[in-house]
Amino acid sequence: MSEPNNCDPYAEPDAPTLPPSTMELRRGRATLVVIGPQNDFLLEGGVTWGAVGDSVAEHGVVDNLKRLFKTARETDLPVFASPHYYYYSHDRCWPVEGILEKVMHSINMFDRKDDPLSLDGFTDSGADWLERYRPYFENGKIVVVSPHKVYGPNSNDFALQLRKRGIEQIILAGMSANLCVESHLPEFLIDRQDDGVRPRVDIAVASVPNPSAN
Repeated sequence: MSEPNNCDPYAEPDAPTLPPSTMELRRGRATLVVIGPQNDFLLEGGVTWGAVGDSVAEHGVVDNLKRLFKTARETDLPVFASPHYYYYSHDRCWPVEGILEKVMHSINMFDRKDDPLSLDGFTDSGADWLERYRPYFENGKIVVVSPHKVYGPNSNDFALQLRKRGIEQIILAGMSANLCVESHLPEFLIDRQDDGVRPRVDIAVASVPNPSAN
């Protein structure tokens, strides 16, 4: 196994086992996918900040996601968002729950206390977008897919939305790297998306090169 070339645990190894990706983004076939850019993950003092806050700060997640949104807008790159919502009306009464789901429900994580067809109570809630990202969502260009339940997109319409738009390349970013992001990635690969995976980026997610690089 190749060792990192310095004390940075995220540094590239001197002799990586796998070759670097040679994928080049193709306009009209590539998109930015952002998972869970919501208050309960990214707002200091949010319900999960005690568990994820140190890592979010260390990797500059909040600023780096904003940089991705900004770059996508400047380069006219399509953006998809995969939110995580739990509705009181039908998600909080599951008789079968995993350990993490029990915790999420107990701290009211991503709660939508309203009807799924209503936005009453959504603004500034834990399920809302982080305030600094709102201008990107308010322009009507970001495709917000139906919410993913638990971790991956196998329970929402994400794969269908990508296929119907001819998307073949995905820049994958968001929260959290070892749960939702990790669960989205194999589903996209199985669905025959042309993903390039880079082992280290500043926001600690699986990703392909920054769209501004080409």
